[in-house]
Amino acid sequence: MSRPAASYVLPLKWTTDNGIAALADYLGEVAGWAEVLVVDGSPEERFARHAAVLPPGVRHLRPRFTCRNGKVAGVLTGLAEASFERVIIADDDVRYTEAAFRQVVGLLAKADVVRPQNYFLTLPWHARWDTGRALLNRALASDYPGTLGVRRSVLSATGGYDGDVLFENLELIRTVRAAGGKEFRADSVFVGRIPCSAGHFRSQRVRQAYDDFAQPARLLLELALLPGLAALYRRGGWPALAGAAAVVVGLAETGRRRRGGTAVFPPTAALWAPAWVAERSLTVWAALALRLTGGVPYAGSRLAKAGNTMGSLRRRHKAIRVAGRMNEPEGDRLWQEKTA
Repeated sequence: MSRPAASYVLPLKWTTDNGIAALADYLGEVAGWAEVLVVDGSPEERFARHAAVLPPGVRHLRPRFTCRNGKVAGVLTGLAEASFERVIIADDDVRYTEAAFRQVVGLLAKADVVRPQNYFLTLPWHARWDTGRALLNRALASDYPGTLGVRRSVLSATGGYDGDVLFENLELIRTVRAAGGKEFRADSVFVGRIPCSAGHFRSQRVRQAYDDFAQPARLLLELALLPGLAALYRRGGWPALAGAAAVVVGLAETGRRRRGGTAVFPPTAALWAPAWVAERSLTVWAALALRLTGGVPYAGSRLAKAGNTMGSLRRRHKAIRVAGRMNEPEGDRLWQEKTA
């Protein structure tokens, strides 16, 4: 089987080396399928350690951009350095199989950005909790994974995407769509993910709720959860709350069964969805408090903006839209200016 003409970009910024050997083994495997670029914003001693451990087939480089969101700086650098038009962007906890990798690369023949479905390779309690969120997303629309496939020329046409927002994957998708690109939601292409530690999971609860400021309709719905649940309890007590939980479980089970999800999500996964809903009913209000006091803490500063609206992005990229597709020569000029 021929090697796909594709690049794999992994933005990295670690303060410890826990897991670097396993990551290096995985990237050595991916290097057999594609060009691999690790854009490493780690401190100098970590960078040197990573350079020594990563396999020879992996390109290891520093970010060339300065963004408040460091992941975007890594992605933009990887896109600028990539040799191929079709690029897979992935977080450091993502683990593709060759089959899934080829599926996403193949879908980039008919779309400009591809959104596969993540699932956890192991299931400690917090991974089960977060799986409940993913199933609800699948039931209502599609989940947001830690990996995307993108055509390099699309983001060349836009001059990149905003690196000063929190919800960077949504920002990338919206930027592609705003410039006339096509999104494909590959809900039946499953890509594994290694769960973070329980401590890291707990530390991300409010920050992930803050992402909803990029999705106003969802934000309003989630802000209504706490008063809605309180009113339900006043009217019907615990039996009413149990009934609401049953509805949430049924909705999550719909997401589990959608597009082949039963192959990777266990039968008990939907039972965790009410726990996530209860959590979000509280953390979304904490996120609102952060918004009113300057934004969410991020890398020693604060990010106020979760993402740009589709309307603002369409206005920004209107000049490079040609018959609903990207004007690539103009995009190349913008890209060269941005990377100079």
